[in-house]
Amino acid sequence: MMEEEELEFVEELEAVLQLTPEVQLAIEQVFPSQDPLDRADFNAVEYINTLFPTEQSLANIDEVVNKIRLKIRRLDDNIRTVVRGQTNVGQDGRQALEEAQKAIQQLFGKIKDIKDKAEKSEQMVKEITRDIKQLDHAKRHLTTSITTLNHLHMLAGGVDSLEAMTRRRQYGEVANLLQGVMNVLEHFHKYMGIPQIRQLSERVKAAQTELGQQILADFEEAFPSQGTKRPGGPSNVLRDACLVANILDPRIKQEIIKKFIKQHLSEYLVLFQENQDVAWLDKIDRRYAWIKRQLVDYEEKYGRMFPREWYMTERIAVEFCHVTRTELAKIMRTRAKEIEVKLLLFAIQRTTNFEGFLAKRFSGCTLTDGTLKKLESPPPSTNPFLEDDSAPEMEELAVEKGDLDQPKKPKAPDNPFHGIVSKCFEPHLYVYIESQDKNLGELIDRFVADFKAQGPPKPNTDEGGAVLPSCADLFVYYKKCMVQCSQLSTGEPMIALTTIFQKYLREYAWKILSGNLPKTTTSSGGLTISSLLKEKEGSEVAKFTLEELCLICSILSTAEYCLATTQQLEEKLKEKVDVSLIERINLTGEMDTFSTVISSSIQLLVQDLDAACDPALTAMSKMQWQNVEHVGDQSPYVTSVILHIKQNVPIIRDNLASTRKYFTQFCIKFANSFIPKFITHLFKCKPISMVGAEQLLLDTHSLKMVLLDLPSIGSQVVRKAPASYTKIVVKGMTRAEMILKVVMAPHEPLVVFVDNYIKLLTDCNTETFQKILDMKGLKRGEQSSMLELFRQRLPTPPAGAEGSSSLSLMAPTPEQESSRIRKLEKLIKKRL
Repeated sequence: MMEEEELEFVEELEAVLQLTPEVQLAIEQVFPSQDPLDRADFNAVEYINTLFPTEQSLANIDEVVNKIRLKIRRLDDNIRTVVRGQTNVGQDGRQALEEAQKAIQQLFGKIKDIKDKAEKSEQMVKEITRDIKQLDHAKRHLTTSITTLNHLHMLAGGVDSLEAMTRRRQYGEVANLLQGVMNVLEHFHKYMGIPQIRQLSERVKAAQTELGQQILADFEEAFPSQGTKRPGGPSNVLRDACLVANILDPRIKQEIIKKFIKQHLSEYLVLFQENQDVAWLDKIDRRYAWIKRQLVDYEEKYGRMFPREWYMTERIAVEFCHVTRTELAKIMRTRAKEIEVKLLLFAIQRTTNFEGFLAKRFSGCTLTDGTLKKLESPPPSTNPFLEDDSAPEMEELAVEKGDLDQPKKPKAPDNPFHGIVSKCFEPHLYVYIESQDKNLGELIDRFVADFKAQGPPKPNTDEGGAVLPSCADLFVYYKKCMVQCSQLSTGEPMIALTTIFQKYLREYAWKILSGNLPKTTTSSGGLTISSLLKEKEGSEVAKFTLEELCLICSILSTAEYCLATTQQLEEKLKEKVDVSLIERINLTGEMDTFSTVISSSIQLLVQDLDAACDPALTAMSKMQWQNVEHVGDQSPYVTSVILHIKQNVPIIRDNLASTRKYFTQFCIKFANSFIPKFITHLFKCKPISMVGAEQLLLDTHSLKMVLLDLPSIGSQVVRKAPASYTKIVVKGMTRAEMILKVVMAPHEPLVVFVDNYIKLLTDCNTETFQKILDMKGLKRGEQSSMLELFRQRLPTPPAGAEGSSSLSLMAPTPEQESSRIRKLEKLIKKRL
């Protein structure tokens, strides 16, 4: 029973001693040990085998057992010491906690004692300083009372003095005293409930009212409203009175200014009455000469009488402008039928010159008092069309040279007096607009007559296509009108002028540009431009002469210049017109018209070169290619095509040197027209022998090289062709080469031939495949089986019908080509 109990105890002990890996790791870190007995995976059997590895080692068993017993006793002693030590630590902790609690109670008692002593000290300080505070309040009140009594004394004495000085008209002393009295009275606003203070305030107001009435009476006496006779010079009394008026109610100052200016301009209203001869527009200079003399006279006589901050000189000038604007508007309404363009422009020019004179002389700070407010300067413009309106000569020179992108002088600040008088001319500007309409109509007619008389421009191979001189003349005139009209008005007249500009821009495009484009003719009689699109077999299409080619290039360059300048003109008009009217300025339709002229000119050049190559392509399609026995140099038709290209392209390039982008468009359009036509004629070459196909492949390669070199052909300076053009030529001519390579390939075995065709041409159109078989000269029976195999071998379209449609677009059929040509013919007929 004892042994069983001991075994159970050992098992329980082992179960308790099974520590978790985390605890075991923590113990190893705190108490590192190399003793096998300290290992978590200690095995007694392995440990004994380590101590007694052999039978001979059992002889030392007693010694080993004694060592282990000694070690056990030491461990028991250590455990006993640790356990006892832990018991004592608990008792020591409780004792320390009790001591800490006692110390806290003592500290709390001390803090309470300190707080009680502080409250007693504060109460003692309050009792000590109570008397000091009372003395401080008494001192402050006494100081305030003394100051108030001094102010009261000053106010009472000042009011008495003010009343006495007012009666004696001692305005110089009154000006200084009144300001001081008003400043002192401000200190008594919170004492207005006291009868004596209120009485003094009312006396001050009464004195101010009396002063205002007295000063107005003095000015009325010195400058009576009736009559034009004025005293010989200013009065010192009135000068001091103006200083007093600065302090009084602002209405007094305004009344003085109003009466003086009215009296000063009374003579003007008499001299320039509506029934007087000098009142009409042809003598408008006399009005401005009169006011200039009056301003000089005012400075000499009255310049020192009024304070400088009243700006009396400027106020007189501004009031003169308002009166003049009203009088001119009245007389022009009465005599509207007598207003002519030259007379109107003369009056406007003299008026704007006078407004410029005012801007140089005055700042315009008094304009906010009237009906016209000072204009704000607009933000700086980034428009390359910017020019200085004050220098029209420089503007015209820039337009004539076509240098519209050069840096311009910064625009001067706006004139604050602009329109202060000239606004009255705006209702009559329709006369000016009608005149410009008539002048522009005559100008266009003169351009047409000059073109017919002088003929087309001479060929130009040095500086590029010449812009027609009439184009620069038109825009110079436009800018003169625009600047002139903007000086007159930035409102509805500018919109009316813009409409006139649009009308004659279209007429210039139709009559001068489109109307002078050469028409094509044939030996059978005159035909329209659309005849160039038709394939002529057996008849030669007349080519444009050198002069006609230069004329087309010149018209194209002119249209390009007009397009760019019209865009800049639109931007400039938007700068000139009122902000609320900017949306009504739109020259997009006119720019589209010039773009149409450019497209028509390029199309004519393309059609001319394309038609010149037609006979050669027709000759190619009629050759007996099955009878060619050997491959030689390029065929005669290739030489003919190259000859036409070398004749036309250098002329066109040299005359379009100033507009390189449109020359590039010409090259691209020619390639897009010639290459499909070449492939169409290539399909007509049937049957073809192996040698014939090789000759055609050689010819196709020669044409490809010429087309790649077309932009710089015949030029001393070789430039790399544009990538967009090169891509079109390579794609189109490579297709032609692939067609010939398929024709050259043996048609047996059939599967290899069909797969080779699909691989080279990537064309799933059966009609194209049928044409390839016709070119090879195969019989209908062979073609049927090959067509059936072709349909079977076709790859599945990636997106149903869309895939097949996209493939068919890559290789247009002749029917599609002819449909395109018919559509183009209709489009050109509509434009013509």
